[in-house]
Amino acid sequence: MANIAKLMKQAAQMQRGMQEAQEKLAQTSVEAEAGGGAVKVVMSCANEVVSLTISPDLVASNDPKLLEDVVMSAMNQAAAKVRETTEREMGRVTGGMSIPGLM
Repeated sequence: MANIAKLMKQAAQMQRGMQEAQEKLAQTSVEAEAGGGAVKVVMSCANEVVSLTISPDLVASNDPKLLEDVVMSAMNQAAAKVRETTEREMGRVTGGMSIPGLM
């Protein structure tokens, strides 16, 4: 019975830690760039784009396909950084244990 109480206490501590990590992540943003800095994306760890900056030179190139590719690349890099940041922060709480549906 003591083991169950200890396990419940540990679960409650992990839950508090996860809540704190989620609050911290909600205030965290990452930045990515592509095309040699022609496109910069800032994305929150809540997966929202905070800002998108496109170089006037890239727009002036009048190449829509290039613009699409560079924007997509910067967005994908930002999304990957969000995943890495989230996994790292949650991993600190869970001790590296993977919990399905958590991230």
